[in-house]
Amino acid sequence: MERYPLKLTFHVREYSFGERLIPEVLGKENVPDGVVAETWEISDYRDARAGVRNGPYAGRALHDLVGEFPDELVGEGWRGPHFPILLKFLDASHMLPVHLHADDETARRKHGEPHGKSEAWHILWAEPGASILAGIKEGSSREELFDAFKRQDYDSVMPRYGIRAGDTVYVPGGILHTFGPGTLIAEVQQTSDLGQFVMPEDLYGNRLDEEQWNANIEATLDELKTDFMPRPNPGLALENGANRRVICCAGPHFALERWTLSEPHTEPAHPRRFVALSNVGETEVEIEHEGGGERLGRAESCVLPAAIGEARVVPGGAGEASVVACYVPDLEGDVVGPLRQAGYSDEEIRGLGEVDV
Repeated sequence: MERYPLKLTFHVREYSFGERLIPEVLGKENVPDGVVAETWEISDYRDARAGVRNGPYAGRALHDLVGEFPDELVGEGWRGPHFPILLKFLDASHMLPVHLHADDETARRKHGEPHGKSEAWHILWAEPGASILAGIKEGSSREELFDAFKRQDYDSVMPRYGIRAGDTVYVPGGILHTFGPGTLIAEVQQTSDLGQFVMPEDLYGNRLDEEQWNANIEATLDELKTDFMPRPNPGLALENGANRRVICCAGPHFALERWTLSEPHTEPAHPRRFVALSNVGETEVEIEHEGGGERLGRAESCVLPAAIGEARVVPGGAGEASVVACYVPDLEGDVVGPLRQAGYSDEEIRGLGEVDV
């Protein structure tokens, strides 16, 4: 495999909860006019598969490269039906539908899919007073939940938490959730688009008939899990000098870090895993590696293949660079061990998501 940062085409979703935060706040270029609710930055999902934009593989599909070079691209020993994570920017100018995604067991049993959709939201920008609703209050019966959803009284059965830029919220499959208005996030998730919704409109704002609405609520209640309570978390810093590296969330399917860089950051070789990078700051960055370099502009993303070796992320211009990094972790080696060595307690580490310590 040719070893260089893969810059990919992105896919746009025009859901009714979005507006123009992705181009206007995040600075993403070459997006269409009108609503840009989501840009799928790194996607191997079946109806939104990315293609490579740069280098020797320009014009090739990410999906094809994953099948041809699983060890070199995704990680030594990895095998799977598609690239294991989906990374997106999401504009919640308006409140998202109240919904959940199937967990792995439900996805296989009920939907015939290889896995469900756990996800995490890293808050890039939020208006004062922005909040999330996530999880179910203890003691809520199925009947009480159904009645609350019909009244659209979500606060009566779901905890609400305030959020601010820099927070991250880890949401396993099966957990009911929503956020917005006034929120812009980077989301990492399993490669899936399964979802169940309890609101009276679809994703495009079209009103459902009563029968369909009721059926959607019942289907959501059938898949609902109540064993996890998502909460905003500022993350745990591993580096806090000229550069700041924060582990924001972690679980078996993905980890997300935020790097704030005043000087070059050297990312060591990771033959067991890729690293997906998204530039979420106001200055470009240069990615240097043995074979050359690649510029990452504002709101651009790329995949560093597992076999790329050591790479340097270099801030451009006079300001700090800000990068979101996502990967499929070895939880002990990539997360638990380094955080324990840095002095964090097991309780703090567990607060990052689904980390068994």
